[in-house]
Amino acid sequence: MQNAPMNALLPDALLMFAVVVAWLNDTFVGQAGRRTTYYIAVVSTVVAGVWFAINAFDPQQHYFFSRMYVVDSFASAMKAVVSLGYAVSIVYSRKYLEDRDLFRGDFFLLGMFSLLGQLVMISGNNFLTLYLGLELMSLSLYAVIALRRDAAQSNEAAMKYYVLGALASGFLLYGISMLYGATGSLELGEVLKAVASGHINDVVLLFGVIFIVAGVAFKMGAVPFHMWVPDVYQGAPTAMTLLTGGGPKVAAFAWGLRFLVMGLLPLAVDWQEMLVILAALSMIVGNITGIVQRNIKRMLAYSAISNMGFVLLGLLSGVVDGKAGGAAGAYGSAMFYSIVYLVTTLGTFGIVMLLARRDFEAETLDDFKGLNQRSPIFAFVMMVMMFSLAGIPPTVGFYAKLAVLEATMNAGLTWLAVLAVVTSLFGAFYYLRIVKLMYFDAPQDTSPITGDACKRTLLALNGVAVLVLGIVPGPLMTVCLQAIQHTLPL
Repeated sequence: MQNAPMNALLPDALLMFAVVVAWLNDTFVGQAGRRTTYYIAVVSTVVAGVWFAINAFDPQQHYFFSRMYVVDSFASAMKAVVSLGYAVSIVYSRKYLEDRDLFRGDFFLLGMFSLLGQLVMISGNNFLTLYLGLELMSLSLYAVIALRRDAAQSNEAAMKYYVLGALASGFLLYGISMLYGATGSLELGEVLKAVASGHINDVVLLFGVIFIVAGVAFKMGAVPFHMWVPDVYQGAPTAMTLLTGGGPKVAAFAWGLRFLVMGLLPLAVDWQEMLVILAALSMIVGNITGIVQRNIKRMLAYSAISNMGFVLLGLLSGVVDGKAGGAAGAYGSAMFYSIVYLVTTLGTFGIVMLLARRDFEAETLDDFKGLNQRSPIFAFVMMVMMFSLAGIPPTVGFYAKLAVLEATMNAGLTWLAVLAVVTSLFGAFYYLRIVKLMYFDAPQDTSPITGDACKRTLLALNGVAVLVLGIVPGPLMTVCLQAIQHTLPL
C-alpha cells in the first residue's frame, strides 16, 4: 500500500521526539534533571508500546520513504514488545544505577537510541535501512556497556563487543553487496522477485546468503558466532547486560526474518541448511557449557545462546520440500518464543538486580542461597523464571518450546527435535540448581532485600505473566500467527 497514512508512523515519531526532549533536558538542566529524563524515557516508551500494540491489529502494510520502511502487523507487534521491554528494563535498573552513580542521562539516552535502532531493524524494507538500524542499535550498546569508566571489566567487555561487532558488520555488508550485485536492488520485495525469477547466478547468491546468515547469527548470539556473549554479559554492569540481552534479541530475530524470509525466501532450502547447523551447535554448546558456570550472568549468557538455538529452530522449519504451507506456523512459533524469552529474561535480571546492593553484585550462584527465607515472594518469582527457561509446565516456556518442537517435527527434522529435547534436559540442571539453592540451602547473606514499590510490584506481575501466559497461551500465539500471515510474501 503506497499511499500510507502518516499516522502509522506516529508512535515512532513520539519516541524520536522523546529522545530530543530528554536530550535537551539532560543538556540544560544537568544533574538535577536526571529524574525527569528517567520519567520521560519510561512514559514515552510505555505510551509508544501501547500505541504499537493497537497498530498491530491493522492487517495492512504501509510503506514509507520510497518503500525503505514498512509498518505492518508484524513490525507493530515486535515494536510494542521491545518498547515495553525497554521501559520495564529501566524500571528494574533504577536502584541499581543509583547505588553505582550510573543514574545519568547518558544511560537513558543511549538506551533510547538503541531502542530507535531496534525499531528501524524491525521495520526495515531495504538492505540499507536494515543495516543502519543495526548500527544505531549496536553503537549505542557499545557505549552503554562502557559507561562505567572506572571498571576495567566493563571497558574490556565493550571493546570485545565492538571489535567482534565490527567484524560481523563487515560480513553483513559483504553479503549485501553480493546480493545487490546479483539482483540490482536493495529493496526486499524487488530482491525477492529477482531471486524467484531464477535468472541470477546461483554462486553469487549463495555466497551472499552465507555472509548474511553469519551476520544474523552473530547478532542472535548463535554458535559459532557466540564468543562475545558470555564476556559481555559478565563484564557489563547488570543493568547494561539487561539492555543488551533483552530487546536486542527480539529485534535481532525480527531483523533476521526480514532478511531471510521477506527478501530471500526462494533460497530457503540453502539458508535453512545453514541454520540447522547453527541451531544444533547453539543448543549443544549453550546447555552443556552452562552447567559448569558459577557466575549467574555468565550462566544466563549460555542460556541465551541455547534459547536462540530454539528460535532458529522455528526459522528453519518454515519451508519443507520447497513448499511454504507451514511457514506461518513455524515463523509464528519462533516469534512467540522470542517474546516469551524477553519476558522471562526481564524477570530473571530484575531479581538479580534486586539482590544487588551498593558495592555488592549478586553475581555468583551462592548469592541465591536461602533466598526463600529472605523473601518467599521473590524466590517464587525466580523459581517461575527458571522453570520457564527450562521449559517446565505450567510456565509459558514449556508451551513456547512445545510450539517450536512441533514446527520442527512438521518440517521432518525429527532428529533435530530429539536433540533439542535432550540438550534441554542438560540445561534444566543449571536452572533447577538455582531453585535448589534458593529453597534448600542456608542463606549466606541475611541482609534485608530492599527495592522501591514500583519495581517490586512489577517483578511480581512479571512472574504472574509467565504463569498466566503458560496456562492461557492462545491469545498471544494467535497474535503472532496473524502478524506473520499478514506479513509473509506468499
